[in-house]
Amino acid sequence: MKLEKLVGDRFKERPSDCQIDSHAIMVRGGYIKYVANGIFSSYMPLRRITRKIEQIIREEMDKVDGQEVQFPVALPASLWDESGRYESVGSELLRFTDRNGSRMVLGMTHEEAAVQLVREYGQSYTKYPFMIYQIQTKFRDEARPRGGLIRVREFTMKDAYSFHTSQEDLEEYYAKCHQAYENVFRRAGVPEVISVASDSGMMGGNVSHEFMLLTPVGEDSIAICDECGYSANMEAAECIYDEAVTLENYELQKVHTPDMHTIEQVCDYLKADPKKSVKAVVYQKNEDDAYVVVFIRGDLDVNETKVRNHLGCEFHPAVITEESGLHAGFIGPVGITDNCTVLYDRSLQGGNGLVCGANETDYHYVGFSPARDADIKEYGDFAKISDGGICPNCKKHGIKVSRGIEVGNIFQLGTKYTKTMGMTYLDANGEIHNPIMGCYGIGVGRLAAAVCEAHHDDYGPIWPISIAPWQVHICAVRSDDEQVKQTADALYEALENCGVEVMYDDRKVSAGVMFSDADLLGIPIRAVVSPRNLKDGCVELTARDKSFDIKAQKDKAVEEILRLIAELSEKCR
Repeated sequence: MKLEKLVGDRFKERPSDCQIDSHAIMVRGGYIKYVANGIFSSYMPLRRITRKIEQIIREEMDKVDGQEVQFPVALPASLWDESGRYESVGSELLRFTDRNGSRMVLGMTHEEAAVQLVREYGQSYTKYPFMIYQIQTKFRDEARPRGGLIRVREFTMKDAYSFHTSQEDLEEYYAKCHQAYENVFRRAGVPEVISVASDSGMMGGNVSHEFMLLTPVGEDSIAICDECGYSANMEAAECIYDEAVTLENYELQKVHTPDMHTIEQVCDYLKADPKKSVKAVVYQKNEDDAYVVVFIRGDLDVNETKVRNHLGCEFHPAVITEESGLHAGFIGPVGITDNCTVLYDRSLQGGNGLVCGANETDYHYVGFSPARDADIKEYGDFAKISDGGICPNCKKHGIKVSRGIEVGNIFQLGTKYTKTMGMTYLDANGEIHNPIMGCYGIGVGRLAAAVCEAHHDDYGPIWPISIAPWQVHICAVRSDDEQVKQTADALYEALENCGVEVMYDDRKVSAGVMFSDADLLGIPIRAVVSPRNLKDGCVELTARDKSFDIKAQKDKAVEEILRLIAELSEKCR
C-alpha cells in the first residue's frame, strides 16, 4: 500500500488529554479517533494489527479443540434473569427497553448466551467435554474509562466457554488453556506477560487467573515474591503475619483523646506505633444500608474485594449518623453497638497492648487485648498485602507490589450458570447432573494497546512482526530522483510478488517527515532508497527497534529482507 493513500492523519505533538504513552501514540499515529467517552473508531493500521491478534487467538483456540461461534450483542434480559445477574450486576450492564417493550441488555460478557446455545445439545454425557468461543463486540458501561484502549466501554473480546462432566476434566482443560494463553502472548510479542492468581468477581467460581503485563501505568496492583516467584492480584493475595508474641499483661485503660479522629493523630498523641493500634473502617450494605465495621491493624488498609466476597453483597462507604450508635473516629471493639456487622482482620489475632476507640467521643482505650477484651468468634483475611509483606507461598518477607495491565483472564466457573439456567445432562447411569464450566477471555484492543505500551520509544510504537500492520516500510527519499523512484518501485513490486506486506512512501516530502511517519507506524523493517545509498549500489535496511542497520546490495535487497522477516518471525513463534 502507498502511504499517500492511507486514511488518517499523523501528528508530531503529543495530545494533551492522553495520560499514557500508548494512548498518545495511537492518536498521534492515526490508529484511533475519539467518538465518545470510552468509545473509539479504528483506522486501518489498528484494524490490521487486531486482525492478526485475532488470527493468533483463533489458531491457539483451535489447537485446544475450540469451536468458533457468535453470540448476539443485544440479549433479552430474561437470560440474565435466569442466572440472577440482571439484578446482581451493577450499572456496568447497559439495560434498555426495545420498541416492543421487551427488556434488553448489551452483552458485557456472554456466559448466559453460551449456556442458552448448548443446553439442549449437551443433554448426554457422551457430548462432553467441548469448548465454544467467539470474537465479538461487547459493551461495558465503565464509570471511568481511561488510557485509550486500555479501559473502554465498547471493545472487542475473545471469550471462550468450556463444558465438562467432572472437576478433574475441567482442571486438565484449564491447564491447556493456560498454556494456550501463554502461547498467544508470546506470539503477539509480549512474552513478559505473567499469570497471577486473581479474584473471580462477578464471574463466580473458585479458581481464576489473570494475565498481566507489568507496567507503571497499569491499573491493577500485583503482589510478586522475588524469593519464590509467587504472584497474585492484590485483590486475591492472602495476607499473613508474623506470629504475635505476648510478653506483658497490659491493663485496659480509657484515655482522653480530644479531637483525635485518625490513626495518625491518636498514635502521635499517645506516642504509639500504628502497628500497635486498631483501625475501624465503616461501610453500609447497598441492599439495606446496614452498617459493617471492619477492625484491622492501624498500619494496614482494608481490601474491599475480600470484604465483598465475605459478605456476598455490594456496599459503599458509610455515612455515620447519630442514630447509628457509632462514634466516628472513636469506634472500637469494646462495647460496640449490636446494630452492625463486625469483622475482625487476622492481623489483630494474638495482639496485646493495643490502642483502639472507646465508642465514646474523645476517648480511646490503651492496653487492649482482643483475646481478653472482645468477644471475637473468628478472624478473617480482610487486608491488602503490601511491600515487604510475607509471601503466602514461601513465608519470606519477599513481597513487592507492582502495577500491571490485565490482558487476559481464565476462570473455573463450576456450576454457577448451568445450575441457575437449568442445563443438565444424563450420565452413564441415567443420573442427572449440571455440567461444570470454564471461561477464558482476552481483550483484543487492550492487548494491542498493551503491546504498544510495552514496546515503544519517544517516536512511536515498535510493533513485533507477528502483529505489525505491515512487515516492511519502503522510504523513497527524493522520489523526484528517477533512479530512486525506479529502484523503490521495483523493490515494492518484487516484495509484493513475494507475499510481503509492504507500506510504500514515495511522497515528495522531506526525509524528516518521511521518517517521522515511519516511526509512528512502527513497522519492523525499514528499507531506505536514497541517492546517497544508491551511489554505493545499496538499499539501507534498518530495524524499528534499532537492532540492525544493514547496507544490502540493490540486487540482493529482496533476498535480505526475506531473511530478516523470517528471523524476526521466528522470535515470535
